[in-house]
Amino acid sequence: MASSTVTSAQPERPPRPNLAFRRLRGKRSPAEFAAAVRRAAREIGERVSCDARYVGRVEAGEIRCPNYAYERVFLHMFPGRTLTDLGFAPRSSVRGRQARSTSESRGAGEPYETYDTRDTHDPHETHDLYETHDNNEESDVLRRAFMTSGATVAAASLGPLGLAFDAAAAGRPARRAGTGEAGALEEAVRRIRLLDDRHGADGLYRRAAAPLRTAYALLDAGASRQATADRLYTGAGELAISVGWLAHDSGRFDDARSHYAEALATARMNGDAGLEAHAFCNMAFLARDAGRPREAVRAAQAAQRAARPLGSARLMSLLSLREAGGWAGLADRVGCEQALVRAQTFFERGPSDADPEWMSFYGEAELEGLEAQCWSTLGDWPRAARHARRAGDLQDPHFTRNLALYSAELADDLARGGRPDEAAGAGMQCLDLLGEVQSSRIHTMLAGTARVLLPHRRASGVSTFLDRHGALPRPA
Repeated sequence: MASSTVTSAQPERPPRPNLAFRRLRGKRSPAEFAAAVRRAAREIGERVSCDARYVGRVEAGEIRCPNYAYERVFLHMFPGRTLTDLGFAPRSSVRGRQARSTSESRGAGEPYETYDTRDTHDPHETHDLYETHDNNEESDVLRRAFMTSGATVAAASLGPLGLAFDAAAAGRPARRAGTGEAGALEEAVRRIRLLDDRHGADGLYRRAAAPLRTAYALLDAGASRQATADRLYTGAGELAISVGWLAHDSGRFDDARSHYAEALATARMNGDAGLEAHAFCNMAFLARDAGRPREAVRAAQAAQRAARPLGSARLMSLLSLREAGGWAGLADRVGCEQALVRAQTFFERGPSDADPEWMSFYGEAELEGLEAQCWSTLGDWPRAARHARRAGDLQDPHFTRNLALYSAELADDLARGGRPDEAAGAGMQCLDLLGEVQSSRIHTMLAGTARVLLPHRRASGVSTFLDRHGALPRPA
């Protein structure tokens, strides 16, 4: 990697407030406007994590040009306008005139294209140490480490994530982290989640271990300001959960348990109730899948205690579903039904600004899918099939992995419920998606369905499904 250290001083460029964007916000608060941005993103199948802080940065002029995902969302919200009409600078002026070499080019999943101003009152901030003459927007070395190394992370190829420190950097003295490093870490979490939603975990897990080491190296190096340190702790914890989920979904339960525990420890060290609730949520899910239903119940209840002060009804709904899954594993139908009722009640309160960014996957489709899993565990196959079918019908096609998951769930419920021909049809739908999705969990579910259908080979469509399933390459 080429050195990014500046050899001569760079002039300060104070940001200009984006008054055009402020006028478009109108009387809405930054949080209300951020919620509108997230809704608009969902309408066009994009995923952005807009919050009041991001809106404030845009209006202050710190974000001179949004990344491509935000650009599509803003142009969808304000049809007929250009980025310039919205108060942003032309992309070419933000990126600089001189072309970068291939090894320094960023991929499609780039972070905010910002002009991150330094806090001139804080001598420990280090953004200036990493700025280049040609492009002040890529000012910190970690953002390069996260987003470059010759990897664009094309969704179809699932190429290397390129999120680790390079070998040379590993031996250099650690510098205090700044806002640029925190932003790069947050963006890495978003990219991993996006790729997982589209393609499943199997092709991502091993590549995601390196950025996690980087994140904890940043924590060890320290930060110049408490606000930055808090972002780093939250980002590292969320990354640990994301990597843990990749391990979980690819069948590496011991690895997942270790990553979730690391996230929980990070949350408690920093007093982060939101991160603690997220860690316990995933621990409950893992315990259920690993055959430890009582632990699943207790972890879900711990998550609810942590989440209750946060004010997110949707989060409480999801955590109630996690608890329901544990009760189902204990064959406690009453406990399961009570938790399901709570989940539905919380869900009906609707979304709010307090909903965590990581919950973008949780909508009516996921609610139906998780309830289907509860009824399946309790052996109520017809009821499970109804909910699994509804989940597939409601699912946004952007979440390809979930579409495959719901199809696999439906196929298994139908097969065990004595409807082999319909099960084969649902199984074929799932197989059609496996070219895009790599998930050991889904492969395991389909293998179980195939075993149930073997005695019904002569039923309509079953033989075709079994033959096609038998021809699948075995997951590594």
